[in-house]
Amino acid sequence: MGTFVGIKTAPKFRNLGFTLIELMVTISIAAILLAIAVPSFRDFILGQRIKNASYDVSYTLTFARSEAIKRNNDVVLSPATGGWKNGWTVSSTVGAVTTTLSNHEPFPGLNIAGPATNLTYKNDGRINAAASQTFAISSSATSSASPRCVSINLSGLPNSKAGSC
Repeated sequence: MGTFVGIKTAPKFRNLGFTLIELMVTISIAAILLAIAVPSFRDFILGQRIKNASYDVSYTLTFARSEAIKRNNDVVLSPATGGWKNGWTVSSTVGAVTTTLSNHEPFPGLNIAGPATNLTYKNDGRINAAASQTFAISSSATSSASPRCVSINLSGLPNSKAGSC
């Protein structure tokens, strides 16, 4: 009896990747989902920027009120050149010396409508105005992001809320 010599068969290759069609279908589905999500995400980010701006305004108003009481002197909140959307400065003047207590950077892409002139906190923490003041914060672009309103009552306390002033 002789030895049996088997017929060699070709080795089997394993398929370790994706076919071109599978890859194109996956990319197409991802592109469709992205096209649906991007506008909503853009409005979400814009809404967060509006909220952050309102919190910054509220914080600055609380800071200015606190400094006026602490220093027992008037503290002035002044808009930057071009309006509140370009930032503001908190300062106190004693005699002929003006001390800058805080500066705030601009808010590109947002509209901030506040008092037409400076806002002054007196040494008792109240604002120097005949009526309460408001800051209306909204997007300068067309969007569905909700505006916010920061109002200051005559006692000087700020209040932030969603919606128009």
